[in-house]
Amino acid sequence: MSTTKASWWVPGDWNALFGLGTNVLVNLLVLTVLLKFVIQLPDEVIFGRILPAVGLMIFLGNMFYAYLAQKLASKTGRSDVAALPSGPSVPHMFFVVLAIMLPIKIQTGDPLLAWQAGLAWVFIEGIVLFAGAFVAPHVRRLTPRAALLGTLAGISITFISMRPAMEIFESPVIGLVSLAIILASWFGGVRYPGKIPAGLIAIGVGTLLAWLSTWFDLGIGLMSVDSVSQSIGAIGFALPAISFGQVFDGLNQYWAFILVTAIPFGVYDFIEAMDNVESAAVAGDEYSEKQVIGAEGIISLIGTLFGSPFANAVYIGHPGWKEMGGRIGYSAVTGIFVLVVTWLGIVGLLLAVIPQVAIIPILLYIGMLIGAQAFQSTPSKHAPAIIFALIPNLAAWGKVLIDGALGAAGTNAGAVGLDKLANQGVLYRGLEVLGSGAILVGLIFGAMAVFIIDRNYKPAAAFALTAAVLSYFGFIHGPAVGIGSGLGISPMITIAYLAVAAILFWCDGLEKSEAQAE
Repeated sequence: MSTTKASWWVPGDWNALFGLGTNVLVNLLVLTVLLKFVIQLPDEVIFGRILPAVGLMIFLGNMFYAYLAQKLASKTGRSDVAALPSGPSVPHMFFVVLAIMLPIKIQTGDPLLAWQAGLAWVFIEGIVLFAGAFVAPHVRRLTPRAALLGTLAGISITFISMRPAMEIFESPVIGLVSLAIILASWFGGVRYPGKIPAGLIAIGVGTLLAWLSTWFDLGIGLMSVDSVSQSIGAIGFALPAISFGQVFDGLNQYWAFILVTAIPFGVYDFIEAMDNVESAAVAGDEYSEKQVIGAEGIISLIGTLFGSPFANAVYIGHPGWKEMGGRIGYSAVTGIFVLVVTWLGIVGLLLAVIPQVAIIPILLYIGMLIGAQAFQSTPSKHAPAIIFALIPNLAAWGKVLIDGALGAAGTNAGAVGLDKLANQGVLYRGLEVLGSGAILVGLIFGAMAVFIIDRNYKPAAAFALTAAVLSYFGFIHGPAVGIGSGLGISPMITIAYLAVAAILFWCDGLEKSEAQAE
């Protein structure tokens, strides 16, 4: 371990910059497409109000986490400290657009009202996240590492890795070539001529292949000269503007609709951020949960008050960026880069010039690394607990795919019939219940399994009781937060968890009796 003073920039930051920067860029492009084509917001709102606010939020997040890294490096005397990555929360992007903004747009026909509802939702969610910063250290202390990293691995395998993997094979000539360039360097240690970062080479080669295929009409063309021309014409400078009125109008009109999902998502956020802090600790960088999560909540609130209907998040992937040489500068420069592209309105131009399939192999690499970390950084006997923690996220991902397929056909699971789906091997109701609150369920499953493996039954029973309480109020295994008819949101599941807790307490008694007999 080095004890020299940490620098703000080292050569390895180039690789991490192209990795995190392109990751955030992809997410910016996706959320722009969602706002433009799903909610149908006018360009002046998207490029003049929302994206500048998102850019400010991401800039503040990455600069703050770069500051924390510099502070940790100075405190420890180490030069190998890596900053936490930050950007717009990916699950929120889809949820707030499809589950909050789109229903309002359909109901009222007014995309601006949908934007206000999105702002109000993130405002409530940010408050919950900030409050969670004060309990996260206690949760982390009581929860086994296999549970924390196992549920994180579930997210990385499903929602981080699977879509990039599928997109790569939709354009394999570009995707696989870019992936091979990245894996050879970041896993295999290959150094390319001139010490050019692997991420830059992968994106450059992928972009070149995409344009060549378009120009020579090779059947895999993805690019359009007209799109580039239109994007250049849309470039213009815009600063974020205060949006207090829009936030509070949304709260005033839609608070009841918003509350039932904003609270559980806030809980989801602080658990995920806590998992990422644990992941960084495994890689050697111990950050304060309170500082990290509290900042995430405050920065999300700032972004929202300036017009962003998207939350800020500490990203999965710190060990990956650190492994490829990233330290402090990659995070700060990513924030500056995002500020420039959003305030100058060039997000659309980048979308027109760079094919997404040249960028997404980086996401697949990060997913692979985080999934592996769960097994590499925990005792081998806890491997079954990690698998158990993965399962709820697999269920949530499966449900998303089924809902998307049925939605494309103009129907839904209820209209098709759950019995008909079950006859085809699709247990939709089971996926729906198991995947609801997946990150919390995975955490509980993993913790219970670890304590059972270690024959420590009382803490396992305590987690079962926690699951009973959470399911009673609908934080897990339920469609909404509340108390239902008075018997809870999911009474049979609550009863089942109580029975599990009773069995585990009984097992603890048996264990003590056997110990006394010996």
